[in-house]
Amino acid sequence: MNRKEQAILRILKETDRPLSGRKITAELLHTGHEISERTVRLYLHKMDDAGLTQNFGKRGRQISDHGIEELDATGIIEKVGFLSAKIHQMTYRMSFDLESEKGTVVVNVSLAKPEDLQVCAAEIEKVFAEGFAMGELMALLYPGESMGSSVIPYGYVGFATVCSITLNGVLLQYGIPTNSRFGGLLELQDKEAVRFVEIINYDGTSLDPLEAFIRSGMTDYKGAIANGNGKIGASFREFPADSREVVEGLAKRLDIIGMGGFMTLGWPGQALLDIPVNEGNFGAVLIGGLNPAAILEENGYRIASRALAGLLDWERFFHYSEMTKRLVRGN
Repeated sequence: MNRKEQAILRILKETDRPLSGRKITAELLHTGHEISERTVRLYLHKMDDAGLTQNFGKRGRQISDHGIEELDATGIIEKVGFLSAKIHQMTYRMSFDLESEKGTVVVNVSLAKPEDLQVCAAEIEKVFAEGFAMGELMALLYPGESMGSSVIPYGYVGFATVCSITLNGVLLQYGIPTNSRFGGLLELQDKEAVRFVEIINYDGTSLDPLEAFIRSGMTDYKGAIANGNGKIGASFREFPADSREVVEGLAKRLDIIGMGGFMTLGWPGQALLDIPVNEGNFGAVLIGGLNPAAILEENGYRIASRALAGLLDWERFFHYSEMTKRLVRGN
């Protein structure tokens, strides 16, 4: 299987519906693959014959179970730098428009039992209330619903939060490129960011840093919401120096609609929390989107979290204070 075939299968794996050759070609071009629609069709016919894809006629193709197995077997998902490539891909694929407040956003999803969410509801809500989450909104996915290549199983719900990569996409619409440098564990004292105690560069990992910190039990959100002293997930971004005023203005607008995620904005050419920035840029610290779900792990409830899980329509989101009643009624 060559790289183009692997790229096609990755695109199909991350969607829950058949895609046409034209749509697949557009996705490939967005992720830096120079390829014609005719060549894509030839690859698809070849993969149909190999049982890697399923042909649904005019509706397009979906990846088959065999295709998923073969893609995983190549090891391409685990290769160094995959997360950085996926960040770029999801930034281009999301469609949220700040002016109309419509479209899709990038989400993180944690599989959890509804009863566990109910038990931890007060602490989860406090993570949002204290400003340690990506804004004030969340969504719930119910059994049978799909997100990317995953389906929510019976007995669980998908606890969805806005991924901070969504902000990359919003800024891109205003002509502002983002350099996503790393995810880290941010130490707080009296609710103020002090320093990054752990750092994982995005271009050197296949696993989202915050996923790793949560699984390893390295976070301390309980301390953060109790007395302002703890360790939470955050990321470090860089933006062009000349865009600072625009970024600051957009950050305020995002706060108003419940998608605020900027914790600290630095200044051009100046280090931020002792992290040096490249010449001509300024740094920013963004809140980790998976933060609210980490409370479950800290209370001993096992969850399966996936950052950059897929895209979800903005209309599905609601204020975090509605979580308990929506869990009860199931919608």
